[in-house]
Amino acid sequence: MAHGGHPHGAMDPAACAASTGDSAFAALQARGKVAMGVDQYTSTHYFDSLEDGGRIELQRDVDDPEGIRTIREHLQEIARAFKAGDFSTPAFVHMMEVPGTRVMAAKRDAITYTFRELPRGGELRITTRDPEAIRAIHEFMAFQREDHRAGGVTGHH
Repeated sequence: MAHGGHPHGAMDPAACAASTGDSAFAALQARGKVAMGVDQYTSTHYFDSLEDGGRIELQRDVDDPEGIRTIREHLQEIARAFKAGDFSTPAFVHMMEVPGTRVMAAKRDAITYTFRELPRGGELRITTRDPEAIRAIHEFMAFQREDHRAGGVTGHH
């Protein structure tokens, strides 16, 4: 490609978009590893939107005592930060203000964050009775599911 690119014009735009998306995703995964301390490719994320808020689950895919401890510490730190209205970790991982976080910060006194250990990691339950806060939590979860290409349920049962 040293002599002016593809002979018949530009690269296939779809291929170009896919490679750009993949490199952006790889960068997201790398920042996630910095923030969370575990390999994002060998961990499972779920971001559930629930009637009373949401649920973040993060578990290692393999038995990894060090990684499991790191996940639990990360989720507990996130719980403390979110409770204080500090959403700098998701902003760093995603390189933007994450949707829903502004309202979640403003409504922090109406939201409860509860950490629970799971076999290979943990979960963070985010609960509230405030309708505006629930909408913000659902917005946050939907963004996380999409950006992390993660699983999770999308709300009202």
